[in-house]
Order: sequence, then C-alpha cells, then structure tokens
Amino acid sequence: MKRDRWNSKLGFLLAAIGSAVGLGNIWRFPYTAVENGGGAFLVPYFFAIITAGIPILILEYTIGKTYRGGAPVALARVNKKFEWLGWFQVMVAFTITVYYLAIIVWVVSYIGFAATSAWGTDPTGFFLGYLGISSSALELGGIQGNLVVPFLGIWAVTAFVMYRGISKGIEIACKIALPVLLVLTAILVIRGITLPGAVDGLNYLFTPNWDRIFDSSVWVAAYGQVFFSLSIAFAIMIAYSSYLPKDTDVVNSAFITATANHGFELFAGIGVFSILGYMAFTQGVGVEEVAAGGVGLAFMVFPAAINALPAMNGFIGVCFFGALLFAGFTSLISIIQAVISGIEDKFELAHKKATTIVLIPAFLISILFITGAGLNILDIMDAFINNIGVAGAGLLEVILIGWFFNTEKLRQEANQFSNYSVGKWWIYALKIVTVVVLGFMVISNTIGYMMNGYGGYASIDVAVFGWGTMLVCVIVTIILTFMKGKEGYADLSKHKEVE
Repeated sequence: MKRDRWNSKLGFLLAAIGSAVGLGNIWRFPYTAVENGGGAFLVPYFFAIITAGIPILILEYTIGKTYRGGAPVALARVNKKFEWLGWFQVMVAFTITVYYLAIIVWVVSYIGFAATSAWGTDPTGFFLGYLGISSSALELGGIQGNLVVPFLGIWAVTAFVMYRGISKGIEIACKIALPVLLVLTAILVIRGITLPGAVDGLNYLFTPNWDRIFDSSVWVAAYGQVFFSLSIAFAIMIAYSSYLPKDTDVVNSAFITATANHGFELFAGIGVFSILGYMAFTQGVGVEEVAAGGVGLAFMVFPAAINALPAMNGFIGVCFFGALLFAGFTSLISIIQAVISGIEDKFELAHKKATTIVLIPAFLISILFITGAGLNILDIMDAFINNIGVAGAGLLEVILIGWFFNTEKLRQEANQFSNYSVGKWWIYALKIVTVVVLGFMVISNTIGYMMNGYGGYASIDVAVFGWGTMLVCVIVTIILTFMKGKEGYADLSKHKEVE
C-alpha cells in the first residue's frame, strides 16, 4: 500500500518545527530559565541541545526515513525485539493527545475573553470559575457546559486535518499556522520591549546567576527542557520522517528544526518577560513576584498583565492567546499523527480507517478534561507522562539503539545524503551523555513521586491518574506488540517504494 508523502522538504520542516514549537515554548521555557540561573541557564541549555537534542533528532529522522514506518514498525525493522518501544512511545503520544486538546479548548475561549478583558480584575478566580474546578481529581463535577462548544469545534477542525492526511492536511495546516504564529509572537515582542519596565523583565530573564551553573538540578532542567521541547521520544519525529524521500538530508534538517525551535523559545521569552516586567513596574514590585510558569502564566498571570497595559489590551490579549492556539494546534496534530502512523503501518489500514480508530477513543477519553476535575487530572497526568513516560521512552530508545544496535550503520545512513556529515561524537553523545542524564532524570523523578506524591494531591488521585496512567500505557503496549499485524509488516524489503 503506497504511503503518503510530504509535498516538499519545506513542508516537512514546517511540520517538524510546528510539532516542536508548542505551548511549552511560550509558557515553560522562560520560567524554567529564570528558576535555574537566568542567563547562566543558557550554558547547560545549549550544551544539552548539542549533546542530546540534535543527536536524538538526527537518530529519529534517520530511523524514520530509512525504515519507512511509524515508530512501532520502524523500530521493528531495526530489530524485531524493539517493536514494543515504538508502541510505548505511541501510547505516551496518545495520552498527551487527550489532555493537550483540553488546553487548546481553554485557549480558544480565552481568545474571546481577551477581546473584552472578560476576566475582570481577578483573572485567577475567573479561570477557576470558568473551569468549574472541583476539589479533587476524582470529584468529576459533571461536564462544564461552557466548554462543550469549543471542545466540539477543536475536535472538528482536528478531525478535518487528520482525515486529509500528511500532504493535504498536516502540511497545509502547518504552512498556514507557522507564519501566523511568528507574526503574532513578533507583535507581542515589539509591544513588550517598548513598555516601561521591560528592561527589568529582560534582566530578570537573562541576568546570569553563575553560582547555579554548578548545581546538577540546573543541568537536568536544561536537558528536560530540550528533550520535551523538541517532540523527541514519543514517536512523532520517526513518523514524520517516514514520509520523506529517501535522498533527504536529515542532518541538515535536524539542525534547522532545533535552531528554529530554540530560537523561537528565546524570542517568545523576550515578549513574555517584557510584558511581565511592565506589570511588575506598574505594581511597584519585583518581577519575581509576578512571574509564573505553565498554566498559571497563561491563564492567571498574563491576563493580569494584559489588564495593566496602557493601551491595546484586547489586541495584545488576542495575539497572545492566538499564538498559544497556533503553537498548540500544530503540536496536537503531530502527536495524533504519531499514533495514526503506528496503527496504519502495522495493520496496513487505509488512512481514514486508522484515523477513525484513533480519534474515537481519544475523543471519548478527552471528555474527562471538560469536567470540573479536568485541570486536576491534567496536572497529574502531564507530570507523570512527561517526567516518567517521555523521559523513560527516550532513555530506552538511546539504550536500545545506542548499545544493542550498530549505531555506526545509522550514522552512515544519516550522512549518505547530507551536506554536513555528522562525526562519531554523535554516537558517544547518544550512548553516554544522554543515557546518563536521562537515567538520572527518570530515576530521580520516579523515586520522588513514590516517596512524596505529587503537587499536594491526595495519594488516591496520584495513584489513579499518575501511576494508573503509566500502568495502562504499559498494558496497552504489551497488547499492541503481540497483536498480529499484516504479514511481513516488519520486513522492509516487502515495502520498498518507488523513489
């Protein structure tokens, strides 16, 4: 069965960059940098890009392009014993899908709220009331009626894009979304740096605290940011690169993707902290007193900062939440495609049938996140799936490929059509540096959650939605691995395409 293809290398790069540039680039990176030494954080951050981010991107682009399949099939073609890892990565991606969509639903509503500053003088209270937040993750509180319309709207648009496939759906969507995202972010940056107090915000973001550079937790945070930011180790980049022509330069593509993604992080950080600097200036307090990360930054702190603007409040608010929408949507469709590719390739299903098989359960499960417990469930699942699931999948990937496969063969494959040849440093970065850092991350996170729970939630909440989520991922991974696929699906020679 002939697989879809990207119409051009530019289309692939825009899709890959769109996947990497997500919500975390706007609301996670700046605060992570501030919390870990400000300007000094950039040293381990850039070191992590070179030793982990780009090497793993090259690895996944090479595997996808060479073995022509979604993560499960591609890894099965590397070694039949590796297929289970591909399915675990797919399950991680599926889990992220069901709660990531909920955040985009909130963002869509907030574009409308921003136009009129509907959150009033208490953005935090407004946000919690808007979600109908319950007291625990197990207290669902019913479906919140005000979330139903945006929820159905986002699912409809997502389904439309996914059913159209790689070249006619995802590629076109990313060609539209990425330029719009860049323009909206540029407006935020220009507006931010022209405000009084903007310098204080930028100083807070970039002033180096060199004492922190010797703190191991800072280095782990840097690797974590790079790892999560680039969409590596949860099946996306293997799936995306499997639709590339055989003669694509994957080394150059990896450098372009990483450079664009991390450049955007810095650019967005300038806009966000310029505006937070102005907010602190108007209140006569330090920037550290108004800074926040994650959901709190987007839906509580930034609306308050928008309120404080001297002019164009509604316009800047729409730009901010519009940027979140386009960043989030391009990531969402990439995550779903990673799951669809896995199902489609192993069982050799028509694209629309595989898409239906993925979207129906994803839709049903995602209803959980428009209940009163949505935010609590999301917070717990996101922590476990990222800090244990994604990091663990990445660790297993570099161990299996780096230590139990001929990595030199992959290096030669990567260099075959590349203008810039990657040296043997790439192998050592994967086999040693990345294994050590990711191993420390996974072990320390797992022990921390076992000993201390998470986020002050009740132990039963953490057990059900944290450890329970991980257990379900493992169980479904085992089932999918042992399900019988189309005969010969793991034999690449039977699936050669006309180049």
